Amino acid sequence: MRLSTLFLRTLREDPADAELPGHKLLVRAGYIRRAAPGVYSWLPLGLKVLRKVEGVVREEMDAIGGQELSFPALLPREPYEATGRWTEYGPNLFRLQDRKGVDMLLGPTHEEMFTLAVKDMFSSYKELPLTLYQIQTKYRDEARPRAGLLRGREFIMKDSYSFDVSDEGLDEAYARHREAYIRIFDRLGFDYVIVYADSGAMGGSASEEFLAVSPIGEDTFVRCEASGYAANVEAVVVPQAPAVDASVVEAIPAAHVEDTPDSPTIASLVDQGNALHPRADGRPWTAVDTLKNVVVLLTHPDGTTEPLAIGLPGDRDVDAKRLEAQIAPATWRPFEEADFAAYPMLAKGYIGPGVLGESTADSGGSGIRYLLDPSVAEGSAWVTGADEHGKHVFDLVLGRDFTADGTIQAAEIREGDPSPDGAGTLTLARGIEMGHIFQLGRKYAEALDLKVLDENGKLVTVTMGSYGVGVSRAVAAVAEATHDELGLVWPRELAPADVHVVATGKDQAVFEHAEGLVAELEAQGLEVVYDDRPKVSPGVKFKDAELLGVPTIVVVGKGLADGVVEIKDRRSGERREVTLDATVTEVLSEVRGSTATSAG
Repeated sequence: MRLSTLFLRTLREDPADAELPGHKLLVRAGYIRRAAPGVYSWLPLGLKVLRKVEGVVREEMDAIGGQELSFPALLPREPYEATGRWTEYGPNLFRLQDRKGVDMLLGPTHEEMFTLAVKDMFSSYKELPLTLYQIQTKYRDEARPRAGLLRGREFIMKDSYSFDVSDEGLDEAYARHREAYIRIFDRLGFDYVIVYADSGAMGGSASEEFLAVSPIGEDTFVRCEASGYAANVEAVVVPQAPAVDASVVEAIPAAHVEDTPDSPTIASLVDQGNALHPRADGRPWTAVDTLKNVVVLLTHPDGTTEPLAIGLPGDRDVDAKRLEAQIAPATWRPFEEADFAAYPMLAKGYIGPGVLGESTADSGGSGIRYLLDPSVAEGSAWVTGADEHGKHVFDLVLGRDFTADGTIQAAEIREGDPSPDGAGTLTLARGIEMGHIFQLGRKYAEALDLKVLDENGKLVTVTMGSYGVGVSRAVAAVAEATHDELGLVWPRELAPADVHVVATGKDQAVFEHAEGLVAELEAQGLEVVYDDRPKVSPGVKFKDAELLGVPTIVVVGKGLADGVVEIKDRRSGERREVTLDATVTEVLSEVRGSTATSAG
């Protein structure tokens, strides 16, 4: 890879559309180039890194018995119609028609195709268990593609699927994939955490995500240091608060409505409560004493809409991602003025449980489904809206004075909240989703009638697992995690080359020696980037070497007259001079020594 002929152009300025450091450097260093919003071309150096990631993934999948195949990206509508995902994916699905008007799509994921392939070819339990995988381009019409390769409309993913006749077999396949993923992400070289996850529209039971720990990550996760519990924030299950003792409930006064003028917010309600209706025990009212009722409008994949009311303590807000996970595949938005006009019994800013709940429809209530946060305990007393402007009701007790239609895990999770396992408190961090493993069960097999004959000759439905790795996303995640102020710093297993040889100056002897060195290194099986550009200054060559991020840099220059060359470690910045005769040996030691350390 000679820089004089390599299809490469490095940039000194950050691209205008890049927000994150790693994204900026991948473009500046000539690894990728933007083709359209959320769509990128892979240039020669970038493609080499991508292929290295694919190689790691492929080796570990083959090691657990996975068999690779490749489905088309252009797919028919019918299988996705059968599973409901033609509708459920909503606007995220790229839909198109061929010249005959037949509906097709660009594949966002391939559960349906894998299921149908096995159905077409296998019919007996003797042919299972089976693991199939592919590394292929996927398409999702993201509303707001951002962060370069991290959230694009076109991306490369490894998806694999296990097929078994029993739940026990699925458990074993899931465990094998989990261990393979640990090896994959250990080799990719970034800090990651395994968290409980929500299955979302994929369905299924057991579900875990592998998150690259990063402050720029879009996913929030929680950890409990005491127990090791970790979960994506959407998957945190807040336990149901225990019911208040009956003797305590008996002592709570009857609910009473009070004037609370100009108090449509929790803060103003607390102020009015303390000023006009102080507590009998002398303790001031706080947001924790209030019950906030939030109404949102759900839109289902078929276009139908319905309102949903969520009751939660006033010191908490609804977490958008947690709510999305709970209502998927529906989407939601806040209630707007037109919505309130359609439900005149809802007093904006003063909504209370009195008009909420499906059972209120026949008694003049809204009939809106009403779900409570699990922290709202049976027998607990609240200050909440009285369904009349300027009025709130005090000492309203759940179970005595109002009921709900169920519970929902949609309230925000905060630093210091108790861990669901009861072992300590939670800390919050951010991460980039790199892998997700699901126990799909029989959802897709049932929808597409994938059955095999068991040992008794009876047809049984196959049970499946689904396991994904973001291959192109891994390139971006590594770039975000390993760069410095000078440029990219690739881990050796993913670097586009083992060594970057830089020839500096105008002395022909320098270029002749560098040529010989490159030939010797390549003869030893190393991949070399060689900066042989004759009219480029040493300063520019050094900056490009740092920007490209190859782990070992060898400089052949003015030291040649003294019989030495310089070897620089890109990550640590350490430099040392070695004699000409020892150069190849020293480079091999550094490359193969660090490779062995990385692999171990």
